[in-house]
Formats: sequence, C-alpha cells, structure tokens
Amino acid sequence: MTDKTTEVEVLEIKTPAILIEDAVSKGADLDNVAKLLELRMKWEENESRKAYTLAVSEFKSNPPEIYKDKTNKQFDSKYTSIDALVNPAIPFLSKSGLSHSWSFGSTSNGWPTVTCTLAHKLGYSESVTMSAPPDVSGGGSKNPIQQIKSTQTYLKIATFEAVTGLVSREANLDDDGNASGIKYVDGKQIAAIKKLIKEKSADEKKFLVFMKAKTIKDISTSDYEKAIEALEAKQKVERTPGQEG
Repeated sequence: MTDKTTEVEVLEIKTPAILIEDAVSKGADLDNVAKLLELRMKWEENESRKAYTLAVSEFKSNPPEIYKDKTNKQFDSKYTSIDALVNPAIPFLSKSGLSHSWSFGSTSNGWPTVTCTLAHKLGYSESVTMSAPPDVSGGGSKNPIQQIKSTQTYLKIATFEAVTGLVSREANLDDDGNASGIKYVDGKQIAAIKKLIKEKSADEKKFLVFMKAKTIKDISTSDYEKAIEALEAKQKVERTPGQEG
C-alpha cells in the first residue's frame, strides 16, 4: 500500500504594508508607492471600522447596570446623574478597547452644543452632537455661566447615552445609583403588601417613607420581608422618620 502525501500550499496574505515593502525593495517609482500608501490608509481605516463594530457589539453584550439616582422635584421624576452614568461605564468601555470624549461649541443663536465621541483604540470613532437652550430653570437663581454649564451637563449625559446605547433603570431612592443586579417585588408580592396595608388600615404614604421607596413597586425583593414585618407590626410604619419609641 502506497502512502500518499497531500501537499497543502500556504498562501501568504499580503497586507498593504507588505506590498509597499515589496514595491520599495524592487525599486518601484514614487507614483506606485503613493498609490500603495493610499491603499494602505483605506485598508487600515476599514480594519479599524470593523474592530470598532466588534468592540461595540462586545460592550453591548454585557453592559454595565445604570440606575436613575436623582429625583427632579419640579417634575417628580427620576433621572441619572452624570457620575452614575459615566463612571460605571468607563471600565466596561475600556475592556472592549473603547473610550469616550466630549467637545463643546455653540449654535448660531448661542445655544450650547456638546459632541460625545466614542473611539476605538485602532482609531475609528463615531460621534453624536446635540444642542439645547441655556437652562433658566430655578426662578432666575442661575447666572449666565451656570445656565450654560447646566445645559452642557444635560447634553453630556444625553450624548453619552446616545453614542453608547446605554439605558438607565429605576432604582430605590436611597441607592445613590450604586445598585447592581437589584430586583424588585413582583406582582404577587405587590398584591400581598397592598392587602396588608388594607387589612391593617396602614398609612401607605408613611409606609413608603419608612421603606424609602416612592411606590410599592420600588421596594426591592431583599426588603420584601422587612415590608411585611413592618406592616404586621403596624406601629413601626406609623412613626415619622427619626422618631424613637
């Protein structure tokens, strides 16, 4: 029986850099070298774009948990501060070879403009630009510089969310945006709490203050037993915060 050896031809993949090196070694003229340099730039740009897309996909496959850590008293709504948004995201971006930066400007009518750029370590980047009028809320308490700074902060948050695709989640009022993997009471648990409130004739507003929650659905599952025990011993939730005995 005769052994047959299969020969496999290994093809060298010649990148633009290798082609330029070959051309120079063979005495290519400047025009040909210039064309190869242009080819190399386009090739590197395409490779950088592909690396960026892959990095963003990797980042979004395991994004950081971002929570709304502040309350807007004027509109009675929660929002995410810039610290609670950006600081948890930076390590995740860096792990994927990504980084962010902001640049500032203004529109023709004087509105502040903010651009957030998300860049890959190989050079490719994408940006989101937004503008808004100076923030004059607060009954005139802000001077012109503070009005612009307030708007810039809002735009930094909005553009960062847009370019990274991050979305904030609701959080308990006392978590300072540092919650991680927090779970909230489900429908069955909410029904049980409401039933006890009714049975015990408890003051729901005082109960929520005691639980440091805005609504019943903002109570975490880890605090569920505490909520039940507090309602069973109704006198606990009838006290105002800080009262003893």
